[in-house]
Amino acid sequence: QVQLVESGGGLVQAGGSLRLSCTTSGLAFSVYAMGWFRQAPGKEREFVAAISRGGGATYYADSMKGRFAISRDNAKNTMYLQMNSLKPEDTAVYYCAADFTAHASSWSGEYDYWGQGTQVTVSS
Repeated sequence: QVQLVESGGGLVQAGGSLRLSCTTSGLAFSVYAMGWFRQAPGKEREFVAAISRGGGATYYADSMKGRFAISRDNAKNTMYLQMNSLKPEDTAVYYCAADFTAHASSWSGEYDYWGQGTQVTVSS
């Protein structure tokens, strides 16, 4: 059965860093584009970043550029999100997702599989 499991979330002070991991199983990881999304209480799900199958192309929401970095290790079936210079408004549940397409997408409806999410809380 396909599983996507996020880890690395937690409580961090503003200005700090976290690295999220998404470990997958039950799918051919290298043929899926991958993405990160987040959702804060009372808000719509928001695109964070996406990465192509081979990792050669990455895309970021404007507010993430320069602070967040998405990467993947196909040998380990794992995707990462390095988050630096965190702000209180980054507080949300972060989800990883897998997309059976050749490109990376910012549209949540494009993705076929989702993890359960991991909580990131940034304090002032």
